[in-house]
Amino acid sequence: MSAAVKDSDLFFDVPGPRGRRRIQIWSVVTSLALAALVVGALVQFAGHGQLEAQKWRPFLTPGYLNFLWIGLKGTLAATGIAMLVAFPLALVLALLRISRNRVVSALATGWIEFFRAIPMLLIVYAFLLFLPRQPIGLDLPLFWKLVVPMIITSSATTAEIFRSGILAVDHGQTEAALSIGFTDAATMRVVILPQAIRLVVPSLINALISLLKDSTLGYVVSYPELTQQGKVITTYTGLMIQTYIVVAVIYVIINMILSRVASYLDVRMHRRAAAAVGPLESDEAAELDTFATSGIGERIT
Repeated sequence: MSAAVKDSDLFFDVPGPRGRRRIQIWSVVTSLALAALVVGALVQFAGHGQLEAQKWRPFLTPGYLNFLWIGLKGTLAATGIAMLVAFPLALVLALLRISRNRVVSALATGWIEFFRAIPMLLIVYAFLLFLPRQPIGLDLPLFWKLVVPMIITSSATTAEIFRSGILAVDHGQTEAALSIGFTDAATMRVVILPQAIRLVVPSLINALISLLKDSTLGYVVSYPELTQQGKVITTYTGLMIQTYIVVAVIYVIINMILSRVASYLDVRMHRRAAAAVGPLESDEAAELDTFATSGIGERIT
């Protein structure tokens, strides 16, 4: 039996020499354009005195660093809690949407489609302005006024990621599991979900990156996340360009780390899948050798 085909090869053809050359050319052109943009920005900043050392030196002092660290901790806390709640909720919504119960499926579909269509900013404003403080006194802390909208929005968008992963698993897997006595629930839990999650890991990391960026809306409710802390710094120092460049660099570093984690998990899961297929291929090869040497194959031919 031939070696297992990579998942990526199932979705698009490997480019030929001309295609690879075209990709290389566009990569070079894009890199040069980005480099020109950066150089142009630096020239503009230098012309307006924005690169002077005294305007950047404050960001090396303990006070500024501690203030930004508080914001970074707030960002990571909001993103982490939102992920821990939103991703399991998204999986449940995906399972409910593909349920055979039409009422349950319709309710899950309504939730997903409604909150996918609404910008998260509007949901944040809803929790900020429209919670009934009187007469029942319902008023969430600032942290939850940001995190709950993040959970609602992310659960709706991530549910479609899980659903696409479930539907991408070969239907023959379900038929095989049912034929050996698995129930529908056991088939989904033991056979389908592990494969579906492996398929969507990179997309889940992208969803986590989106959650991280959504946390920047904390400024609406004055929650002390990284962007809000930068806003406070600019208010007191006037160093708007320097502050937001530093904040942007921090976000870029975090996103690069998450991207590396996604690549690592993707490679590791593919290796596990290949390791699981390897013994099966060896067994099949042994059976073919036995078949060929037993004389049965000769009598058939």
